[in-house]
Amino acid sequence: MGKNIAVVFGGRSNENEISVITGTMACNVLKSGGDTVIPLYISDDNEFYCGDKLTEISAFKNDGFKKFPKAFVVKGGVYVLNKRGRVKKFLRIDVALNCCHGGSGEGGGICGLFALNSIPLASAGMFESAAFLDKYYTKLVLKPLGVKTCEYVYLRSPDEFSNAETLGYPLIVKPARLGSSIGIECVENSGELKDAVETAFLYDDGVICEKYVSDRREINCAAYYSKGKVITSECEEAVSAGEILSFDDKYAGGGKSVLPADIPDPVSKKIKKITSDVYSRLNMRGIVRFDFLLGGTTVYLSEINTVPGSLSYYLLSGGFKEFYPVLQAVIVQAEEDFKTAGKKTVLKTGILNSIPEKGCKFNK
Repeated sequence: MGKNIAVVFGGRSNENEISVITGTMACNVLKSGGDTVIPLYISDDNEFYCGDKLTEISAFKNDGFKKFPKAFVVKGGVYVLNKRGRVKKFLRIDVALNCCHGGSGEGGGICGLFALNSIPLASAGMFESAAFLDKYYTKLVLKPLGVKTCEYVYLRSPDEFSNAETLGYPLIVKPARLGSSIGIECVENSGELKDAVETAFLYDDGVICEKYVSDRREINCAAYYSKGKVITSECEEAVSAGEILSFDDKYAGGGKSVLPADIPDPVSKKIKKITSDVYSRLNMRGIVRFDFLLGGTTVYLSEINTVPGSLSYYLLSGGFKEFYPVLQAVIVQAEEDFKTAGKKTVLKTGILNSIPEKGCKFNK
Protein backbone atom coordinates (compact mmCIF):
# COMPACT_ATOMS: atom_id res chain seq x y z
CA MET A 1 0.00 0.00 0.00
CA GLY A 2 1.38 3.40 -1.01
CA LYS A 3 2.06 6.16 1.45
CA ASN A 4 0.54 9.63 1.69
CA ILE A 5 3.51 11.88 1.00
CA ALA A 6 3.37 15.66 1.22
CA VAL A 7 5.74 17.45 -1.14
CA VAL A 8 6.31 21.01 0.05
CA PHE A 9 7.67 23.63 -2.33
CA GLY A 10 7.66 27.36 -3.08
CA GLY A 11 7.81 29.90 -0.26
CA ARG A 12 8.91 33.51 0.09
CA SER A 13 12.23 33.28 -1.67
CA ASN A 14 14.03 34.51 -4.76
CA GLU A 15 14.18 30.83 -5.73
CA ASN A 16 10.41 30.23 -5.58
CA GLU A 17 10.10 29.44 -9.28
CA ILE A 18 13.06 27.04 -9.22
CA SER A 19 11.43 25.34 -6.25
CA VAL A 20 8.27 24.79 -8.32
CA ILE A 21 10.37 22.88 -10.85
CA THR A 22 11.91 20.72 -8.11
CA GLY A 23 8.59 20.18 -6.31
CA THR A 24 6.55 19.17 -9.34
CA MET A 25 9.33 16.83 -10.46
CA ALA A 26 9.40 15.12 -7.05
CA CYS A 27 5.60 14.84 -7.03
CA ASN A 28 5.56 13.07 -10.37
CA VAL A 29 8.42 10.73 -9.52
CA LEU A 30 6.59 9.63 -6.35
CA LYS A 31 3.29 9.25 -8.19
CA SER A 32 4.99 7.00 -10.74
CA GLY A 33 5.84 4.60 -7.92
CA GLY A 34 2.26 4.35 -6.68
CA ASP A 35 2.43 6.73 -3.72
CA THR A 36 -0.36 9.18 -2.98
CA VAL A 37 1.12 12.64 -3.32
CA ILE A 38 -0.20 15.70 -1.50
CA PRO A 39 1.37 18.78 -3.13
CA LEU A 40 1.68 21.75 -0.78
CA TYR A 41 2.67 24.93 -2.54
CA ILE A 42 3.67 27.98 -0.47
CA SER A 43 3.14 31.26 -2.29
CA ASP A 44 5.52 34.20 -1.96
CA ASP A 45 3.18 35.68 0.66
CA ASN A 46 3.42 32.41 2.64
CA GLU A 47 -0.08 31.07 1.92
CA PHE A 48 -0.35 27.27 1.60
CA TYR A 49 -2.25 25.84 -1.38
CA CYS A 50 -3.20 22.21 -1.94
CA GLY A 51 -4.62 20.38 -4.96
CA ASP A 52 -3.86 17.39 -7.16
CA LYS A 53 -3.19 19.55 -10.24
CA LEU A 54 -0.42 21.40 -8.42
CA THR A 55 1.83 18.58 -9.63
CA GLU A 56 1.75 20.23 -13.07
CA ILE A 57 3.93 23.19 -14.06
CA SER A 58 1.03 24.66 -16.04
CA ALA A 59 -0.85 25.28 -12.77
CA PHE A 60 1.63 28.05 -11.88
CA LYS A 61 1.48 30.09 -15.06
CA ASN A 62 -0.13 33.50 -14.56
CA ASP A 63 -0.60 32.75 -10.84
CA GLY A 64 -2.99 29.91 -11.66
CA PHE A 65 -2.25 28.31 -8.29
CA LYS A 66 -4.55 30.87 -6.63
CA LYS A 67 -7.64 29.01 -7.81
CA PHE A 68 -6.70 25.99 -5.68
CA PRO A 69 -7.86 25.52 -2.07
CA LYS A 70 -5.81 27.00 0.75
CA ALA A 71 -4.56 24.65 3.44
CA PHE A 72 -2.62 24.50 6.69
CA VAL A 73 -0.54 21.84 8.39
CA VAL A 74 -1.81 20.31 11.62
CA LYS A 75 -0.80 17.34 13.75
CA GLY A 76 -0.57 14.29 11.52
CA GLY A 77 -1.72 15.93 8.31
CA VAL A 78 -3.21 18.93 6.58
CA TYR A 79 -6.59 20.66 6.62
CA VAL A 80 -7.85 21.75 3.22
CA LEU A 81 -10.20 24.75 3.27
CA ASN A 82 -13.25 25.63 1.20
CA LYS A 83 -13.78 28.99 -0.51
CA ARG A 84 -15.16 30.45 2.72
CA GLY A 85 -12.03 29.54 4.62
CA ARG A 86 -13.65 26.72 6.56
CA VAL A 87 -12.23 23.23 6.90
CA LYS A 88 -13.38 21.05 4.04
CA LYS A 89 -11.36 17.88 4.67
CA PHE A 90 -8.39 16.40 6.50
CA LEU A 91 -5.61 14.64 4.61
CA ARG A 92 -3.37 12.33 6.61
CA ILE A 93 0.37 12.68 5.90
CA ASP A 94 2.75 9.78 6.51
CA VAL A 95 5.93 11.60 5.47
CA ALA A 96 6.81 15.02 4.06
CA LEU A 97 9.52 15.95 1.57
CA ASN A 98 10.97 19.47 1.53
CA CYS A 99 11.53 20.94 -1.93
CA CYS A 100 11.71 24.62 -0.90
CA HIS A 101 14.77 26.50 -2.14
CA GLY A 102 16.00 29.42 -0.08
CA GLY A 103 14.18 31.49 2.53
CA SER A 104 12.75 30.02 5.72
CA GLY A 105 11.49 27.04 3.72
CA GLU A 106 15.01 25.70 3.20
CA GLY A 107 16.44 27.40 6.27
CA GLY A 108 14.71 25.29 8.94
CA GLY A 109 11.13 26.59 8.85
CA ILE A 110 9.67 23.54 7.14
CA CYS A 111 11.65 21.26 9.46
CA GLY A 112 10.19 23.01 12.50
CA LEU A 113 6.65 23.07 11.12
CA PHE A 114 6.52 19.34 10.51
CA ALA A 115 8.40 18.44 13.70
CA LEU A 116 5.87 20.38 15.78
CA ASN A 117 3.05 18.57 13.99
CA SER A 118 4.52 15.07 14.47
CA ILE A 119 5.11 14.36 10.78
CA PRO A 120 8.36 12.68 9.65
CA LEU A 121 10.43 14.76 7.22
CA ALA A 122 12.56 12.98 4.59
CA SER A 123 14.92 15.93 4.28
CA ALA A 124 17.71 17.65 6.18
CA GLY A 125 17.17 18.53 9.83
CA MET A 126 16.71 21.92 11.49
CA PHE A 127 20.34 22.56 12.44
CA GLU A 128 21.96 21.85 9.10
CA SER A 129 19.11 23.52 7.22
CA ALA A 130 19.54 26.76 9.15
CA ALA A 131 23.34 26.69 9.27
CA PHE A 132 24.04 25.80 5.66
CA LEU A 133 21.55 28.23 4.17
CA ASP A 134 23.97 30.90 5.39
CA LYS A 135 27.38 30.84 3.70
CA TYR A 136 28.98 32.56 6.70
CA TYR A 137 27.65 30.02 9.20
CA THR A 138 28.72 27.27 6.80
CA LYS A 139 32.33 28.39 7.12
CA LEU A 140 32.05 28.59 10.91
CA VAL A 141 30.71 25.02 11.10
CA LEU A 142 33.28 23.59 8.69
CA LYS A 143 36.36 25.14 10.30
CA PRO A 144 36.47 22.93 13.44
CA LEU A 145 35.85 19.90 11.20
CA GLY A 146 39.14 20.67 9.47
CA VAL A 147 37.51 21.28 6.09
CA LYS A 148 39.29 23.77 3.83
CA THR A 149 37.24 26.74 2.57
CA CYS A 150 38.17 29.84 0.58
CA GLU A 151 39.60 32.90 2.33
CA TYR A 152 36.78 35.32 3.03
CA VAL A 153 35.54 38.47 4.74
CA TYR A 154 32.00 38.72 6.07
CA LEU A 155 30.25 42.09 5.74
CA ARG A 156 27.29 43.25 7.81
CA SER A 157 26.89 46.62 6.07
CA PRO A 158 27.63 48.06 2.60
CA ASP A 159 29.88 50.62 4.31
CA GLU A 160 32.29 47.83 5.26
CA PHE A 161 33.11 46.94 1.63
CA SER A 162 36.71 48.13 1.86
CA ASN A 163 37.43 45.50 4.55
CA ALA A 164 37.38 42.88 1.81
CA GLU A 165 40.24 44.52 -0.09
CA THR A 166 42.70 42.93 2.33
CA LEU A 167 42.09 39.66 0.43
CA GLY A 168 43.37 41.14 -2.83
CA TYR A 169 41.67 41.12 -6.23
CA PRO A 170 39.87 39.52 -7.94
CA LEU A 171 37.07 38.79 -5.45
CA ILE A 172 33.79 36.95 -5.50
CA VAL A 173 30.92 38.85 -3.87
CA LYS A 174 27.73 37.01 -2.92
CA PRO A 175 24.72 37.38 -0.61
CA ALA A 176 25.19 35.11 2.40
CA ARG A 177 21.80 33.40 2.23
CA LEU A 178 20.86 33.19 -1.43
CA GLY A 179 21.28 30.30 -3.84
CA SER A 180 21.02 29.69 -7.59
CA SER A 181 23.91 32.17 -8.13
CA ILE A 182 21.58 35.12 -7.53
CA GLY A 183 23.47 38.33 -6.73
CA ILE A 184 26.93 36.84 -7.28
CA GLU A 185 29.61 38.93 -9.01
CA CYS A 186 33.33 38.73 -9.72
CA VAL A 187 35.07 42.08 -9.15
CA GLU A 188 38.55 43.35 -9.93
CA ASN A 189 38.77 46.81 -8.36
CA SER A 190 37.41 48.99 -5.57
CA GLY A 191 34.66 50.57 -7.67
CA GLU A 192 33.33 47.22 -8.82
CA LEU A 193 33.55 45.88 -5.27
CA LYS A 194 31.53 48.77 -3.85
CA ASP A 195 28.81 48.35 -6.52
CA ALA A 196 28.66 44.57 -6.13
CA VAL A 197 28.41 44.78 -2.35
CA GLU A 198 25.61 47.34 -2.55
CA THR A 199 23.76 45.10 -4.99
CA ALA A 200 24.20 42.02 -2.79
CA PHE A 201 22.79 43.91 0.19
CA LEU A 202 19.60 44.52 -1.79
CA TYR A 203 18.97 40.78 -1.46
CA ASP A 204 20.35 40.00 1.98
CA ASP A 205 21.58 41.53 5.25
CA GLY A 206 24.92 39.72 5.15
CA VAL A 207 27.48 39.47 2.33
CA ILE A 208 30.44 37.16 1.81
CA CYS A 209 33.53 38.31 -0.12
CA GLU A 210 35.89 35.51 -1.12
CA LYS A 211 39.33 35.43 -2.68
CA TYR A 212 38.91 34.29 -6.28
CA VAL A 213 40.39 30.84 -6.93
CA SER A 214 42.38 30.98 -10.15
CA ASP A 215 41.85 28.24 -12.74
CA ARG A 216 38.81 27.30 -10.71
CA ARG A 217 36.64 24.31 -11.49
CA GLU A 218 33.27 23.78 -9.83
CA ILE A 219 32.70 20.19 -8.70
CA ASN A 220 29.53 18.86 -7.07
CA CYS A 221 28.86 15.68 -5.11
CA ALA A 222 25.51 14.63 -3.59
CA ALA A 223 24.83 12.30 -0.68
CA TYR A 224 22.02 10.67 1.31
CA TYR A 225 21.75 8.27 4.24
CA SER A 226 20.07 4.86 4.11
CA LYS A 227 20.40 1.56 5.98
CA GLY A 228 23.24 2.72 8.17
CA LYS A 229 25.54 4.23 5.56
CA VAL A 230 26.11 7.41 3.58
CA ILE A 231 25.74 6.97 -0.17
CA THR A 232 27.65 9.47 -2.32
CA SER A 233 27.22 10.24 -5.99
CA GLU A 234 29.84 10.50 -8.69
CA CYS A 235 31.47 13.92 -8.93
CA GLU A 236 30.02 16.35 -11.47
CA GLU A 237 31.74 19.34 -13.00
CA ALA A 238 29.49 22.34 -13.59
CA VAL A 239 31.09 24.26 -16.44
CA SER A 240 30.23 27.94 -16.72
CA ALA A 241 30.27 30.19 -19.77
CA GLY A 242 32.10 32.93 -17.83
CA GLU A 243 34.26 33.44 -14.75
CA ILE A 244 31.65 32.09 -12.33
CA LEU A 245 28.66 29.78 -12.57
CA SER A 246 25.68 32.07 -13.15
CA PHE A 247 21.90 31.70 -12.90
CA ASP A 248 21.74 31.41 -16.71
CA ASP A 249 24.41 28.72 -16.67
CA LYS A 250 22.31 26.69 -14.25
CA TYR A 251 18.81 27.20 -15.63
CA ALA A 252 18.90 28.80 -19.09
CA GLY A 253 21.33 26.51 -20.86
CA GLY A 254 24.38 28.77 -20.58
CA GLY A 255 26.55 26.16 -18.88
CA LYS A 256 26.97 22.42 -19.09
CA SER A 257 27.39 19.44 -16.82
CA VAL A 258 30.19 16.91 -17.15
CA LEU A 259 29.31 13.69 -15.31
CA PRO A 260 31.45 12.07 -14.15
CA ALA A 261 33.85 14.99 -13.85
CA ASP A 262 37.11 14.62 -15.74
CA ILE A 263 39.34 14.96 -12.69
CA PRO A 264 42.15 12.75 -11.31
CA ASP A 265 40.93 9.73 -9.37
CA PRO A 266 42.65 10.79 -6.11
CA VAL A 267 40.87 14.17 -6.28
CA SER A 268 37.51 12.49 -6.93
CA LYS A 269 38.04 10.18 -3.96
CA LYS A 270 39.02 13.11 -1.74
CA ILE A 271 35.86 15.04 -2.66
CA LYS A 272 33.67 12.00 -1.99
CA LYS A 273 35.40 11.42 1.34
CA ILE A 274 34.90 15.03 2.48
CA THR A 275 31.25 14.78 1.43
CA SER A 276 30.72 11.54 3.33
CA ASP A 277 32.68 12.67 6.41
CA VAL A 278 30.86 16.00 6.83
CA TYR A 279 27.48 14.39 6.20
CA SER A 280 28.23 11.61 8.70
CA ARG A 281 29.86 13.74 11.43
CA LEU A 282 26.86 16.07 11.47
CA ASN A 283 24.45 13.12 11.44
CA MET A 284 22.66 14.57 8.42
CA ARG A 285 19.61 13.20 6.64
CA GLY A 286 17.91 13.62 3.29
CA ILE A 287 19.51 14.43 -0.05
CA VAL A 288 22.26 17.03 0.28
CA ARG A 289 24.58 18.42 -2.40
CA PHE A 290 28.12 19.55 -1.57
CA ASP A 291 29.62 22.17 -3.90
CA PHE A 292 33.40 22.29 -4.17
CA LEU A 293 35.93 24.54 -5.86
CA LEU A 294 39.01 22.93 -7.34
CA GLY A 295 42.09 25.14 -7.80
CA GLY A 296 44.75 22.91 -9.32
CA THR A 297 44.76 19.98 -6.90
CA THR A 298 43.56 22.03 -3.92
CA VAL A 299 39.99 21.21 -2.86
CA TYR A 300 37.79 23.83 -1.20
CA LEU A 301 34.29 23.11 0.10
CA SER A 302 32.27 26.11 -1.05
CA GLU A 303 28.61 25.52 -0.16
CA ILE A 304 26.28 22.83 1.19
CA ASN A 305 22.77 22.67 -0.26
CA THR A 306 20.28 20.89 1.99
CA VAL A 307 17.55 21.18 -0.69
CA PRO A 308 19.51 20.95 -3.95
CA GLY A 309 17.99 21.84 -7.30
CA SER A 310 15.89 18.93 -8.66
CA LEU A 311 17.03 17.08 -5.51
CA SER A 312 20.19 16.16 -7.47
CA TYR A 313 18.35 13.31 -9.18
CA TYR A 314 20.79 13.54 -12.11
CA LEU A 315 23.71 12.87 -9.77
CA LEU A 316 22.09 10.02 -7.85
CA SER A 317 20.34 8.16 -10.67
CA GLY A 318 20.17 7.66 -14.41
CA GLY A 319 16.78 9.35 -14.68
CA PHE A 320 13.40 9.88 -13.05
CA LYS A 321 12.50 6.18 -13.04
CA GLU A 322 15.74 5.24 -11.29
CA PHE A 323 15.33 8.16 -8.87
CA TYR A 324 12.18 6.69 -7.29
CA PRO A 325 14.13 4.10 -5.20
CA VAL A 326 16.38 6.92 -3.92
CA LEU A 327 13.37 8.93 -2.73
CA GLN A 328 11.91 5.78 -1.20
CA ALA A 329 15.17 5.18 0.68
CA VAL A 330 15.16 8.63 2.31
CA ILE A 331 11.43 8.32 3.06
CA VAL A 332 11.88 4.95 4.79
CA GLN A 333 14.84 6.37 6.73
CA ALA A 334 12.72 9.32 7.87
CA GLU A 335 10.04 6.96 9.18
CA GLU A 336 12.62 4.89 11.05
CA ASP A 337 14.24 7.96 12.59
CA PHE A 338 10.81 9.28 13.63
CA LYS A 339 9.94 6.00 15.36
CA THR A 340 13.30 5.96 17.17
CA ALA A 341 12.88 9.54 18.36
CA GLY A 342 9.36 8.73 19.58
CA LYS A 343 10.73 6.08 21.94
CA LYS A 344 12.91 8.54 23.83
CA THR A 345 11.84 9.56 27.31
CA VAL A 346 10.26 12.96 27.80
CA LEU A 347 10.90 13.94 31.40
CA LYS A 348 8.03 15.18 33.59
CA THR A 349 9.16 16.35 37.01
CA GLY A 350 5.78 17.33 38.49
CA ILE A 351 7.33 20.61 39.65
CA LEU A 352 4.26 22.60 38.59
CA ASN A 353 2.19 20.84 41.25
CA SER A 354 4.39 22.33 43.98
CA ILE A 355 4.24 25.97 42.82
CA PRO A 356 1.72 28.16 44.73
CA GLU A 357 -1.33 29.31 42.79
CA LYS A 358 -0.09 32.91 42.66
CA GLY A 359 3.56 31.96 42.36
CA CYS A 360 4.00 33.42 38.86
CA LYS A 361 2.02 36.64 39.36
CA PHE A 362 3.27 40.08 40.26
CA ASN A 363 2.23 41.39 43.66
CA LYS A 364 0.40 44.71 43.41
